[in-house]
Amino acid sequence: MAQSQPVSAPRYPSRMPRTIALVGIDGSGKTTQARTVAAELAAAGFPAVYRQNAGGRHWFGRIAVMVGRTDAEDLLGRRGTLAVESVLRWFAIVRTLLRRAVTREIAVMDRYAVCQFASLRAHGARPAAIRRARLAYRLFPQPDVMFFLAVDPEVAQDRIERRGYDTETMDYLMAADAAYRALPEYPRFVVIDANGTPEQVTKAIRTELEAGQA
Repeated sequence: MAQSQPVSAPRYPSRMPRTIALVGIDGSGKTTQARTVAAELAAAGFPAVYRQNAGGRHWFGRIAVMVGRTDAEDLLGRRGTLAVESVLRWFAIVRTLLRRAVTREIAVMDRYAVCQFASLRAHGARPAAIRRARLAYRLFPQPDVMFFLAVDPEVAQDRIERRGYDTETMDYLMAADAAYRALPEYPRFVVIDANGTPEQVTKAIRTELEAGQA
């Protein structure tokens, strides 16, 4: 009888980027992939840790629903939500970078500064607000590699609806995708087709890391 072949473990190079960021629109799979990549690297013997750099919008959205409002912007206002989101994400990134400096870990980041710049653009923030955000975030070093999970807005919206705890309009998802692609940082992104299954997306990210081309 034919024997089944064992599944080979990922063959990562001996050196890995110290900071790996997963960015993209809501529903692109950032959290899923960041957790998976961190777990795979840790299993391969690297000191990799998942770190979330959230801005708190979903958290405030849940609070809004609890007190009878529709979402975070209904609770705090558009400008207030963007301001709070910018501040919370700034502190989250500071915490991530400090932990990385102390522990010498490989930080696999769920979101980074560019996510805030894209959010501001997509929500129609004034140019002055975007300039202030860039000024505040400029002290952060660029990640060694940023994977942009490129996903069709229709696919992203379907995923958001299936997870069941929030919603996003198609207009916003399209605006967010355009905002990412208009960022001056976009040419430095490693673009990953994120329309497939989680396993397919992980494999594409793994291929870039294994090849040392990220």
